[in-house]
Amino acid sequence: MKQRLDRNTIAMRAATELKDGDYANLGRGLPSLCALYIPEGVIFQSENGLLGYGPLVMEDEIEKAELYYVDAGGRFLTPAPGMAVFDVVTSFVMISSGRLITILGALEVSEKGDLANWNAGTDALGGTIGGGMDLAVGAKRVIIAMEHTTKEGKPKIVNECIYPLTAKECVDLIITDLAVIEVAPQGLLLREVAPGWTAEEVQALTEPKLIVAEGLKEIEL
Repeated sequence: MKQRLDRNTIAMRAATELKDGDYANLGRGLPSLCALYIPEGVIFQSENGLLGYGPLVMEDEIEKAELYYVDAGGRFLTPAPGMAVFDVVTSFVMISSGRLITILGALEVSEKGDLANWNAGTDALGGTIGGGMDLAVGAKRVIIAMEHTTKEGKPKIVNECIYPLTAKECVDLIITDLAVIEVAPQGLLLREVAPGWTAEEVQALTEPKLIVAEGLKEIEL
């Protein structure tokens, strides 16, 4: 079986989309790992009311953890010089302002950029949509970081989402363990593939038709 990128490498690739001066919000799970690879000059925002925090605290350095410094996913983080702490109302004003870039996980993304990332539809009480909807419609750019397929090998990039939608036509870029795909007006544009993979192999694990970009290259970090 061909090797796929691991979760940390997906996060590293997603973090390269952030540039000096960007304000970014990281979703729960895989996207939160991007905080381990903070590009210089990027300021992270957390929906529970933090702006400008530092790297996450890893398991082997738990002695650094402080009870009140956690991100929206409940992971301990390190404070950084100039970090601001504020109420959730202020946080969501920021989120809806169109100034943030957000990196989110997903259960499914459609060929039109529809996003489903909060409920698999099997249990109506299994969770609430939370801030995901606000981030999806309020950010100036939405980047998805996820595995390309489910544990059963089914595509997560689909013609139409079958799970409850978070927001319609909101996704700009998809970064998976197999590929980097831009959601463009003409369709899904395959820009990068994991080392050793071909466009045809990625297509076989993707439901919608992919448009292979000129200058298709392997994912670089």
